[in-house]
Amino acid sequence: MTTPKARAAAFCARFGLRLPIVMAPMAGASPASLAIAVANAGGMGAGGVLTMQPAAIAAWSAEFRAGSNGAFQLNTWVSDPAPLRDAAHEARLRAFLGQFGPDVPADAGDAALVDFEAQCAAMLAARPAVISSIMGLYPPEFVAAMRADGIAWFANVTTVAEACAAESAGADAVVAQGAEAGGHRGAFIAGDAERAAVGLFALLPAVVDAVKIPVVATGGVADARGIAAALMLGASAVQIGTGLLRTPEAKLSPAWAAALAATRPEDTMITRAFSGRAGRGIATAYARAATVGPAPAPYPVQRGLTTAMREAAAKAGDVQHMQAWAGQSAAMARAEPAGDLLRDLWAKASALLGD
Repeated sequence: MTTPKARAAAFCARFGLRLPIVMAPMAGASPASLAIAVANAGGMGAGGVLTMQPAAIAAWSAEFRAGSNGAFQLNTWVSDPAPLRDAAHEARLRAFLGQFGPDVPADAGDAALVDFEAQCAAMLAARPAVISSIMGLYPPEFVAAMRADGIAWFANVTTVAEACAAESAGADAVVAQGAEAGGHRGAFIAGDAERAAVGLFALLPAVVDAVKIPVVATGGVADARGIAAALMLGASAVQIGTGLLRTPEAKLSPAWAAALAATRPEDTMITRAFSGRAGRGIATAYARAATVGPAPAPYPVQRGLTTAMREAAAKAGDVQHMQAWAGQSAAMARAEPAGDLLRDLWAKASALLGD
């Protein structure tokens, strides 16, 4: 068996890194400025492109390369089947949501997703070091296209079964996402996101034992102790999301950033109330009220229905009604430059791991 440091060093050598730290590809919260700072510190930058048109993907990648020659990953969701619609239920949801923000237009639930195949083509054209998936596995033809272009595939998984399926499908690494993670739960089947909500330090060693490819640990990792513990449990690297959101390069809403600092583990909750997909965020007034309101519509209908409320809250700096994703270690996030933060985290984690 290799030592944790040797395993991390091998991962870094393979993917062109100096630190075994990967930025989480957070859709809507992964500006190029943050990815640049992470990559320039020796980690892997990331862009969550779920809501981006191909031109925006190209622009993000160009901005990154103008600021860094380091490694980065791009990520999007694997498409779900078309949602089942219920006009009467959506009308009840519009009335409910109108209590927390502007009136919801009758056609709000019709909001279309960006074309998945167009996004895949744009990610290939951008030629990142890594393209990662969440909510399922990429089609074989896309996996083959990545391989032909020398692009590695990281597959986000939430169970041992998903990890094994990803390895069999050709993934170069799996990102084991514990239930502590902020934002959307990456379960392959949407309905499994709450039922199979496994904590990272139970999930991680089980996945490590089940697959032969490198495992990246994510979910609640925000300080040196978490990094060292994840590597001791068999991870080759860690992925940090919420822990980077208070850095100036993240350009987060001040209200959201301030709320993270005061968010204890028990102050978060898993909710479908924003997008229709389960995600962990701050237990805000709206998120709590939604537990007794009409059941959320499926993704992406619910996302469309909540757009007016979310946008109005963001403009007003009203964290109680904005989409304030947060992992359970949110209070560990530090308001300091991302590069300084990463170098300090790895120095302290390395000291904990010893020789």
